[in-house]
Amino acid sequence: MQVSKSGKYPATRESSSADHSRQVPWGLGAIVILGAALTAMGAVIALTHPAMLVSPHDQINGAVRVYAGYLAARNLAIAIMLLGLLLLGARRALANLMVLVGLIQLLDACMDVVEGRWTIATGVLVFGLVFLIGAAKLCGFAFWRRRAWQS
Repeated sequence: MQVSKSGKYPATRESSSADHSRQVPWGLGAIVILGAALTAMGAVIALTHPAMLVSPHDQINGAVRVYAGYLAARNLAIAIMLLGLLLLGARRALANLMVLVGLIQLLDACMDVVEGRWTIATGVLVFGLVFLIGAAKLCGFAFWRRRAWQS
């Protein structure tokens, strides 16, 4: 077992100086920034013009506004965390959040297909897959392997 530099605690992958010194590659950083921007734009749209989230013939009522508010809160929290973790250089936490965002996008794409929104389903699917692949590259392990989740 390795011991940290102070000699008090076992060294983990996160506490090694080599892991902290590696910056997030600029390409993955650009993907994270773009994803955070798209996610934040979805939040702004949900708050300001929720009619853009539904079909043209659907009525906007109080229930739609409540769920649009929940969507906005979720999206803003995710966008803030993506940018914050990127700025901190917290590779493992960022990779974990990218997996969550990727899975959300895949489920959103499934809902788009079920509800017949074919025009946006492809873009949402690509967004989700790019985030999942980026997360695997960032942490060095495929997220579906146990090693990716162990310290």
